[in-house]
Amino acid sequence: MVKQSIRFQLNGQPRELAIESDTPLLWVLRDELGMNGTKFGCGMGLCGACTVHLDDTPIRSCSIPVGALSDRNVTTIEGLSKNGDHPLQQAWVAENVPQCGYCQSGQIMSAAALLASNSKPTDTDIDNAMSGNICRCGTYGRIRKAIKRAAATVQTWEPAAEAGA
Repeated sequence: MVKQSIRFQLNGQPRELAIESDTPLLWVLRDELGMNGTKFGCGMGLCGACTVHLDDTPIRSCSIPVGALSDRNVTTIEGLSKNGDHPLQQAWVAENVPQCGYCQSGQIMSAAALLASNSKPTDTDIDNAMSGNICRCGTYGRIRKAIKRAAATVQTWEPAAEAGA
């Protein structure tokens, strides 16, 4: 297969890669760019473990070819906040959501997209937004609580400044 130059923004930073355009975004993130927060789950876009944002919309990175990224914006769990202090990340800890932790980055990315468009989600809104994310440990009740906790502060949250900024 022929490599082509692909330019896109990753977590706010410009990236350019010479890569086969049909390579799934998930493998580009993990293997080429060292962004290991995004997980491989099913490889078919059904479990949600590989969820990232493409132009602020949650997508399954295992089923999107990198060739579809030209001049677009990708945000991974690493780009949600520099210091892990995003309200969702804090709420996840406060509500003891993680057990095995494998699905967590995908869950948080789907929840972040929900809260960006709906600052006061109902249980039904949360269930609908999160329906594509599977948690094998069954922490769905805690996930819902964490999203509601984060909803109370996410609209006023300001990311911490980078060191030396």
